Amino acid sequence: MGRLEVVKGDITEAEVDAIVNPSNSYGLMGGGVALAIKMRGGEEIEREAKARAPIPVGHAVATTAGRLIARAVIHASTMEEPAQRTTEEKVRRATKAALECALEHGFRSLAFPGMGTGVGGVPKDVAARAMVQEIERHFREHGLPERVVLVAFDDELLEAFRGALREVQSGER
Repeated sequence: MGRLEVVKGDITEAEVDAIVNPSNSYGLMGGGVALAIKMRGGEEIEREAKARAPIPVGHAVATTAGRLIARAVIHASTMEEPAQRTTEEKVRRATKAALECALEHGFRSLAFPGMGTGVGGVPKDVAARAMVQEIERHFREHGLPERVVLVAFDDELLEAFRGALREVQSGER
């Protein structure tokens, strides 16, 4: 069974096979986590994502990672339009799609940011719970990836991830 870790930091510095970008269906990387990934990794990441668009909500595509430590970026669509509000259900579907994409590409380690918690407007605790539930379900069904890291950019998200992990591990809902 896979291992789930929670850390505070910058997802663009994660030492994993792939990092997840909560994308829009166009593959545009204009703000939030997506912009940070593009700024650190290079424009080619966005060019490749746009070439693979449209990426419907609940689907994911892998691209190269440019100058990032990670080998790949998984673009998991949480919203149709750039900077659009999203929902818990779309976060859940995007998380599942990212995990399936990682499995398909043989990635053994994966890092997620808070999916939908920026411009998407999903409360951090709600998104964290949905993400952890999907990751744990995926671990039970597939056992892979071996390691998933939830990367929080601030203390509020860090505590939301930790709380969601405690809930799921104790069997609460």
